[in-house]
Amino acid sequence: MSDILQQLTRVLEARRSAAPDSSYVASLYDRGLDTILKKVGEEAAETIIAAKNGDREQIIYETADLWFHTLVMLSYQGLGPADVLTELERRFGTSGIEEKAARE
Repeated sequence: MSDILQQLTRVLEARRSAAPDSSYVASLYDRGLDTILKKVGEEAAETIIAAKNGDREQIIYETADLWFHTLVMLSYQGLGPADVLTELERRFGTSGIEEKAARE
């Protein structure tokens, strides 16, 4: 896992016990899952718009926001990037068609 993902994971975990008025992430945790999911949705929509507009810098910026808020959601659920990376590793080398068929 990249160093920045490890650093972010440590910070997100530390913010779980922080006072809501002490950090943005702590305030998201305090407001609960619905608020966190709303932010993920907003950032996903902004990423889609940036991609549709073809603005390279905006795509990067909005994707970073989307990934960040997704990491907050994972942390809130007691998960982390390693869990997702493990799943991606499991799927690697498997045809997307085969993977989808295995789910049905």
